[in-house]
Amino acid sequence: MKSIVKTWNKLGLIQKILIGMVIGLILGLTVPQFTVISILGNMFVGALKAIAPILVFVLVLSSIACAKSGSNSNMKSVLLLYVLGTIASALVAVIVNSIFPVSLALSSELQVTGAEVTSDIGSVLHTLLMNLVTNPVSALYNANYIGILSWAVILGIAFKTTSDGTKKILSDISDSVSQVVKWVIGCAPFGILGLVFTTISETGIAGFATYGKVLIVLVSCMFGVALILNPLIVFLTIKQNPYPLVFKCLKESAITAFFTRSSAANIPVNMELCDSLGLNEDTYSVSIPLGATVNMAGAAITITTMSLAAVNTLGISVDLPTMLVLSLLASISAAGTSGVAGGSLMLIPLACSLFGISNDIAMQVVGIGFIIGVIQDSCETALNSSTDVLFTAAAEFRLWKKAGKTLPL
Repeated sequence: MKSIVKTWNKLGLIQKILIGMVIGLILGLTVPQFTVISILGNMFVGALKAIAPILVFVLVLSSIACAKSGSNSNMKSVLLLYVLGTIASALVAVIVNSIFPVSLALSSELQVTGAEVTSDIGSVLHTLLMNLVTNPVSALYNANYIGILSWAVILGIAFKTTSDGTKKILSDISDSVSQVVKWVIGCAPFGILGLVFTTISETGIAGFATYGKVLIVLVSCMFGVALILNPLIVFLTIKQNPYPLVFKCLKESAITAFFTRSSAANIPVNMELCDSLGLNEDTYSVSIPLGATVNMAGAAITITTMSLAAVNTLGISVDLPTMLVLSLLASISAAGTSGVAGGSLMLIPLACSLFGISNDIAMQVVGIGFIIGVIQDSCETALNSSTDVLFTAAAEFRLWKKAGKTLPL
C-alpha cells in the first residue's frame, strides 16, 4: 500500500486526472448502480464553486491595492482578444452551418419548464449593467462575477491609499486563499473520477444518437475554433508556433472544465495555470474571472448553430447580411450567458427572434439543446474556459517578445 501511495505521489496532476478518468469510465460502465461514487464529483465541483468567488474578490482587491503606480496589466490586449475570439467563433459557426446545414425534429413534447429565457438584447445588457452595482455580499453569495469584479476594483482603488501594513495583510490573505485553492485542485483526480462516473452511468456511451448530426456540427465547430482559429489568433499575436501553448491550455484547463461544466468552477484551475506560466498576477487576477463571464466562444457557437438549425427546419431563407447580424447578436448575447450548466441555451429564443421564429418553436429548440447538453455544454465550457488562459497568456507573451524575453513554450 505504501508503494502505491509513493508511486501516486510521484505522478503529475494531469497523469492523476487521466487515471481518474479511466477509473470513472470503467466504474460507470460496470457498476452504474453505485451512485455513491457521484459524491466525489459533486464535492469537487462544490468546493471549486465555493472558493472561486472568494479567490476572485481577494486576488483582484489585493492586486489593485498593492500594484505600483505605472504598472502595466495589459488588460486592453486581453479584452481585444476576447472580443475578436468570440465574434470569430460565431462566424465559424455560420460558415460551417452554411456548408453543412442541419435541421431538427421538432415536437410539442419537448418542453422546458422553470427556465428563465431571454427574449431581447435589451434585457441582456440590462442584466449585465445591473450586475455591476449589485450588493457585494449578494454578488459573493450568488457568484455574480461581474459584481465581484466591480466591487473588488472599487475597494482595491480605495485601499491603494492605506498603509503598507494594511496592504501586507491583504497580500497575506490573498496568498492564504490561493493555498486553499491549491489544496482543492489537488483533489481533482478524485473529483474527475466522480464526474466521469456520473456522466457515463446516467447517459451511457450512445445516449446522444437521436440528435447526432446537430451535435456533430456543434462539436466540430468547437474543435475547429480550439485547434485552428484560436491558434491562428495566438500566432498573429505572438508571431511564434502557438500549439505548445494551445495544447497546454487544453490539457490543464479544458479537461477539468469539460467535466465540471462550469467556467466559474474552473476559475481556480485557470488561476493556477496562469501562475505556472509566470504571468502577471495583476492581469490574470482580473482577466480570468472576467473571461469566465464574457469570453464565450463556445456559447456563441451554440446560439448560432441551434438558431440556424431552427431556421433550416422551418425553411426560412437567410441571406449573408442577416447571418452576419446573427454572428454579432450571438456574440453579444453570449456575454450575458448564465454561469449555470446549459446557460447558453436560454439565449436561443433571442437569436431565433431575429428570424421571426415564435417562442413556442424556439423553446422546442431549447429542449433539444438540453437533451444533448451533457456533451454540448461540456465541450462549450472546455472551449470557453481554456480560451481565457490562452488569450491572457498570448497578450502577455506578446509583451515578453517585444522585451526580448524567452517564452516558456
